Amino acid sequence: MTSPVVHKSEPVTLVGGGVFSADDLTLALKHAPWLVAADGGANALVGHVPPPVAVIGDLDSLSNKAKAAFAKVLHDVAEQDTTDFEKCLTRITAPVILAVGFTGGRLDHTLSTLNNLARYRDRPVILIGPDDISFLVPHSKITLDLPVATRLSLMPLSDARVDTNGLRWEVTDAALHPACAVSISNETSAPQVTIHAMGPVLITLPQGALAAAITAVRAG
Repeated sequence: MTSPVVHKSEPVTLVGGGVFSADDLTLALKHAPWLVAADGGANALVGHVPPPVAVIGDLDSLSNKAKAAFAKVLHDVAEQDTTDFEKCLTRITAPVILAVGFTGGRLDHTLSTLNNLARYRDRPVILIGPDDISFLVPHSKITLDLPVATRLSLMPLSDARVDTNGLRWEVTDAALHPACAVSISNETSAPQVTIHAMGPVLITLPQGALAAAITAVRAG
């Protein structure tokens, strides 16, 4: 069993080596004050206040400058059969992980991130992108408090069965699959939405819904 490197009772911000803005990072840290970097994600954090409490990965993408700056908090995980995101997910214990710099940029990296989410469904992770946030329905059910007409998309990452209440186009005990039926660009029709999902189902919302998503994921 893998021992945690970071164990926090508050949410954690995890920074990857992909595309993100200073605003994305500021938003994440507002809700998740503990900062952790996944390998090359630390390159963008040199000189950042606060500094990361840990840098986790095989460290092959870490610059010499970052290695020197964070020498005391480097955690070298030498295994090559896992991604740096996966290494972090299995070594961070927190009520929620806000992951910045894992979407956008290279498509294969984004797909790998989604693959890890599907395989580690017990990990409470919210991906923060330039415009959107995405996260899995935790423990088969989630209830979200959102303004009416909020854009909400459902994307199964494998075979799934979904039932919703509070959407403009309800999904009623429907079998979904990434190569078949999905529900994108839906929207809320009530101030509270409940989604039941058997199987890994990704919810995507506007970035402005982050606070509501954190509350719902923590409750789940």
